Order: sequence, then structure tokens, then C-alpha cells
Amino acid sequence: MYNQALNTFVEVADCGSFSKASEKLFISPTAIMKQINQLEQHIGLSLMVRTSHGVRLTDAGKSIYNDAKGIMQYSREAIDRAYKAQKVGQAIIRVGTSALYPCKVLIDLWNVVSGQHPHFKLKVVPFEDTSTRVAFSNVGKKYDLMVGPHNSVNVAKTSNFLELGRYRFCLAMPRSHPLSSKKTLSYADLHGERFLMQAQGNSPINDKVREDITKEHPEITIIDLPHHYDLEAFNRCMEESCVLLSLESWQDVHPSLVTIPFQVDYTVPYGILSSTTPSPETTKFLDIIRLLVNSGRE
Repeated sequence: MYNQALNTFVEVADCGSFSKASEKLFISPTAIMKQINQLEQHIGLSLMVRTSHGVRLTDAGKSIYNDAKGIMQYSREAIDRAYKAQKVGQAIIRVGTSALYPCKVLIDLWNVVSGQHPHFKLKVVPFEDTSTRVAFSNVGKKYDLMVGPHNSVNVAKTSNFLELGRYRFCLAMPRSHPLSSKKTLSYADLHGERFLMQAQGNSPINDKVREDITKEHPEITIIDLPHHYDLEAFNRCMEESCVLLSLESWQDVHPSLVTIPFQVDYTVPYGILSSTTPSPETTKFLDIIRLLVNSGRE
């Protein structure tokens, strides 16, 4: 409805710096500066003065700032009116999807019963795997649902979860790695290897793998990743020729990596993530999926 860079511009103005705005918007300061530069080029005005102590608005920037909030509010109201003007009885469910969080399993499930519920329509909304934290924070905002593993303490606090099944752990590594030709891998195979996995404290299931290594296999060198996986974890695995703790659902994320089953007893639940306060339409949709899943388990 309007240039999304206005959101970034207002946040930077309110915070007084790119770095503080970065923390609130969950994107890098470089990405924020790029958006502001593009906005200034688009309207042909200098909006901010960059200094070593932060930023301050130019006179033109102050004028844009004063009008921007009104524009943003009007746009939100326009979208709300458009939703209300939709065909009566029709409900659009937005499903987020990405390389790490593909929605195919949900689409396949829905296709089984979609003919019985023609008033529901699914809209697939792609997002980038640059930050898993951003992906989760957008559930209930940019999309109503997303599908993925439920292996995070923080996500459990901020999202509802409908389990669809469980993923096995796997190990990812470059195709040139000495272990890449094996059919399965055990802890013993990793002795002497550099092993990439999530930092301790966010994933209880990952922490069990860490505990096994620490107690029984000190020959494995653990290298901490951030609490959430993103594409950089797979790039780092490739660049440093390490072994990465992965999941079977991620075998096609990086074309230069091989994914091999890992001989551990732990599995990770996966399913549908939704907001803790879903819309009535989303709640009804999830109830339909829940009945379908439960009937398949009986």
C-alpha cells in the first residue's frame, strides 16, 4: 500500500540511530541504511544527517516523519476495510514458506480435505531465511501460519504449535568431506571432527546431543552457532568443511552439502506454528487440520 521503507525511516527517527533501530526491526544496520538510501533516492530528498553519534532529521525529514505515521495508519485502515469487503464467508489463510521452513507438508494435508471447506483459501507467502528469529516473529503478522521444527524454548513461549510428526537428526557436510560417502554416521565417526551445532540453552533436544558428546565423546570439537539456524549456518559448514547438525527436512537447503542420517535416539517434533492469539478464521482452519491429523493417528 505504501513504501515499506517508511516503517524503517520512522523507527530510525524514533531510535536516533541505525544500530538501535536494527535491534528493534531484527535486520542488520547495513540493510537499514540501504533502505533509507533507497527511500531518499526515490523521493529525491535528503531526510537524515548521519553523524558519529547517530542520526538527526533534516527539515525535509521532519516533514516526511510527521506525515508518515498518518500514511501508515491510513494504509492499515484501508487493508482492514478491504478484508471486510471480501466475499462473505471466504477466509484467506496466509502460509509462510522458505527453504528452511517449506509449507509443502501443510499444503498436501489441506488438499485432502479442501473440497469439503471451499470457503478457505490458502495464500503462500515466501520469506527469506536470513533470520529465523524474524521468521517466527512474523507469525500472526505477515502470515498466519508457518511449518517447521519445534525445537526452541523461545519459540515455545511465543507461538502455538500443532504437531504433525517428527524429524530425524542428520549430519550435513561438503561433498568433498571424508565422511560424505557413508550411509549413516555415529558419534564415533565424528572423532577428530569440528562439529557445528546450536549454542546451548535454547533447544533441549539439541542440548541432549551436546551432553552426549561432552560426556562420552570429548574427541569431537563442538563449535557454537547462534540459537537459530539460518542459511549462513549451511554456508559456514561448506566454507569451513565442518560437520553440521541438521534435520532430514533440510537435505536440499544447500546444493553443495550432503545430508546423512545420524545414529541418535532423539527426534525433533515438527508441525504448524501459529500466533498465540490467532484470528477466528485461523483457529477454525487449525481445528480442521487437527481433526485430520488425529484421524490419521487412530
